[in-house]
Amino acid sequence: MGVALRSSMRVFTISLLFLASVPASTLGDTSPRSKTASLTVTSSAFSANGTIPAEYTCDGSQTSPPLSWSGAPADAKSIAILVEDPDAPKGTFTHWLVTDIPTTTTSLDKGASLPDGAMAVKNDKGDAGYAPPCPPTGRHHYHFRVFALDKTLGKITTRSEFLSAIKGHVLAQGDLIGTYQKQASR
Repeated sequence: MGVALRSSMRVFTISLLFLASVPASTLGDTSPRSKTASLTVTSSAFSANGTIPAEYTCDGSQTSPPLSWSGAPADAKSIAILVEDPDAPKGTFTHWLVTDIPTTTTSLDKGASLPDGAMAVKNDKGDAGYAPPCPPTGRHHYHFRVFALDKTLGKITTRSEFLSAIKGHVLAQGDLIGTYQKQASR
């Protein structure tokens, strides 16, 4: 490879690294959506990066864990929850997707019914509701993502439809990660 080509590639690589480190707002993107705020997401059942108790998995009662969030902007119109396992053998597995939660709701109790107006979308097991963690092997990471949106979504039927619908409409988001490894057979 010639010296000039290597030098050009080095400058290009350095330029890309510089651009990746510059905040989007300084590159001309001043839309309000480029400044997504953070939500705080917690559970009284497990701590961040902690083990999800068996009660909320396929080894237990299979109910959804208690979940709370705070920090939604005043202009939010709805809240959505997406629970996923990126460690699943066939790619990210959707365990729970709930849309159009009223902004007056800031938590869901253990195994709670959804508030009026909220809608559960089919998970990757094909059911509308919570599919508990049940990793086939090893310890998996479960992301409990909460989104504050500037609109309500109406009828959403799939995760990909949800992700398309929220693009450009997320005012704030937060993520609580829990882990789980299936209990050994007795």
